[in-house]
Amino acid sequence: MANSTVPSDTSSDTQSTYRRLIGYTFNYWQVFSLAIVGMVLVALSQPGFAALMQPMLDGSFVERDPQTIKWIPLALVGVFLVRAFSGFLSEYCMNWVGRQVIMELRDAMFTRLMQLPNAYYDSNSTGNTISKFTYDVEQVAQAATSAITIIIRDVIMVVSLIAWMFYLSPMLAAVFVIIGPFIALMVGLVSKRFRKVSQRIQQSMGKVTHVVEEAIQAQRVVKIFGGQNYETTQFHQSNERNRQQNLKLVATTAVSTPIIQIVVSFALAGIVYLATMEGAPQSISVGTFMSFMASMLMLFAPVKRLTNVNAILQKGIAAADSIFGLLDTDIETDTGQYETDRVQGKLQFNDVSFKYKATDNEVLKSITLDIQPGQTIAFVGRSGSGKSTLVNLLPRLYDSYQGEILLDGKDIREYSLTNLRDQIAYVGQEIVLFNDTIAHNIAYGRLHDVDEAKIIAAAKSAYAHEFIAAKPDGYETIVGEKGVTLSGGQRQRVAIARALLKNAPVLIMDEATSALDTESERYIQAALVELIKDRTTLVIAHRLSTIENADLIVVMDAGRIVETGTHEQLITRDGAYAALHRMQFSEPNDDSN
Repeated sequence: MANSTVPSDTSSDTQSTYRRLIGYTFNYWQVFSLAIVGMVLVALSQPGFAALMQPMLDGSFVERDPQTIKWIPLALVGVFLVRAFSGFLSEYCMNWVGRQVIMELRDAMFTRLMQLPNAYYDSNSTGNTISKFTYDVEQVAQAATSAITIIIRDVIMVVSLIAWMFYLSPMLAAVFVIIGPFIALMVGLVSKRFRKVSQRIQQSMGKVTHVVEEAIQAQRVVKIFGGQNYETTQFHQSNERNRQQNLKLVATTAVSTPIIQIVVSFALAGIVYLATMEGAPQSISVGTFMSFMASMLMLFAPVKRLTNVNAILQKGIAAADSIFGLLDTDIETDTGQYETDRVQGKLQFNDVSFKYKATDNEVLKSITLDIQPGQTIAFVGRSGSGKSTLVNLLPRLYDSYQGEILLDGKDIREYSLTNLRDQIAYVGQEIVLFNDTIAHNIAYGRLHDVDEAKIIAAAKSAYAHEFIAAKPDGYETIVGEKGVTLSGGQRQRVAIARALLKNAPVLIMDEATSALDTESERYIQAALVELIKDRTTLVIAHRLSTIENADLIVVMDAGRIVETGTHEQLITRDGAYAALHRMQFSEPNDDSN
C-alpha cells in the first residue's frame, strides 16, 4: 500500500526533481522532525481506537466486566487527547515548514532574477515569470509538505491498521491485502496523465498572468485605442484554457478515486461474507469482528488521501521543474577580477559584431571606433540600425559579442562586473522610477547610504530641487508606480539627478528630451550640460538638434558605421547624416515626412 503513492512510470529526472525539492524541507529538519512525531502519533491513534472496540464491546456490553467498564472511558479520552495534540503539532509544524520553503524559494528565485542576463528577459514574458512566484511556488510547497504529511501519516495509519487486522484475523485481513496491487496499478496508470495535465496548467496560468500584466501596463493605450473587448477576449481565452486544464486534472482524480473505492468495497463485501458464512472461525467474537470492521472502515480515508496525493505530487513536480528551470538558468558571466577606483573613460570598439540568440542575423557588423576621455559621442540612425545594442554592450548587458571592447586599454571582460558598472551612469528615454521616495529614487542601489546634502546637491544640479521642495513631503514624497505622480519632465530630472549623484566617468544617455514640453526641455538641457561635464558620454540621439555640439557623430545603418564626423563636417559631406537632418528639419507639410 505504501508504494501506491509512487508512480510506477516515474523517470529518473522526476525522482531527481523531487529529491531536490524535498531537500528544501530537510533544511528545517528540527521542526520537520516534530511534525513527523505528530504524524506518527496521529496515525497510531487510529488502530488504538479500533483496538479499544474489542474490549469495549466484549467486556462492557457482552460480559459486563467491571474493570473494563472503568478503564475504557479513560482510554477513549486518552486516545482522543493524544490525537488532538499530535494533530495540532503535525499540522502547525508542517505548515511552518511549508511557508519557510515558499519564502526560501521566492528569495532564491528573486536573487537569481537579479543576476540573469538580458537574454533571459528577451525570451521570457513577465507574466510567466510572475506566475512562478505566485502559482508555481505554492504547488511546490504543497508537494514538499502536504504530500509528505499524507504519505508519512497515512502510510503508517494504513500499515498499523492492517497489522491490527492481521492480529485479529489473518484470514480476513488477507482478503483486504489482495486489493493492494490493484490500487498500485491504478495509481501508476493515472500518474503520467497527472504530470502532463499539471504542466499544461503551469503554462496556462503563466498565460493568464501575462495577459493581465500586459493589460495593466498598457491600460492607457487599451482605453484610448478601444482595446477593451480585444483584451477581454484574450483573457477569457487564457482563463478558459486554464479552467479546462484544471477540470481535466479534477476529472482524472474523480474517476480514479471511485474506482479504487469500488475495489475496496468488493474486499469489504468479501470479508463480511467470510466472517458470517457457516464454518467461520468461532474465535471471532462480536468485539473482534467490530474492531476488525472499524479498522477496515478507517482505512477508507487514508487510502483515498494516498490515492489523491499523486495529483499533488505531480502538480508539485511540474511546478518544481518550472522553478528549478529558472534557478538553473545561467547567470551573467563574471570572470573578471580587475578593479579600479575610477577610469579615465577611453573607449575602443575593435571589430565588434553581435547577434541575438533568437536570430541568425547580425545586429552589429565589424564596429570599430575610438573614443577619447571626456568626449561626447552621438549615435544616430534609423530605428533598428544597432545604436542601442552597441551601447548596451558596454555595461555587458550582453556578453556574446565578437571582437573586443576596451575601457582604458583593458578588455571590459577583465573587469569585475560590479566594478565595470560602477564606472557607468545611465539616463534613458524611458525613465525607470520605483514606488518609493524621491530621495531613494535619486540615491538608488549602491548610493542608498549617501548624505542627504549630496542628494540635494545632485537635485539642484539637475534643476529638480525646486519642484521637489515645493511638494508637501519634499524629498520623502512617494512617486507612485513608475513615478506616476510626477510629470514627464520631473521624472527626467530625477533620473539625471541619480546619474549626477553616481558621478561615474562614463555616461550612457538615451535621448532625454524627446516628447517634452519646451519648459521641461529647457530645464533638462541645462541639467544635461552639468551631467556631461568631464565625462565620456555616449548619446543615442533621436532628435538631431540635441547633438549638434557633440565631439563626434556616428551614423549607423543596418548594424554598420556608415559615417563619422562633427555636425558641420557631416552636413558638408552631404551623405547619410545630411539626409537624416533634412528629413527631420523639413517643413511639416513637406511630402517627405
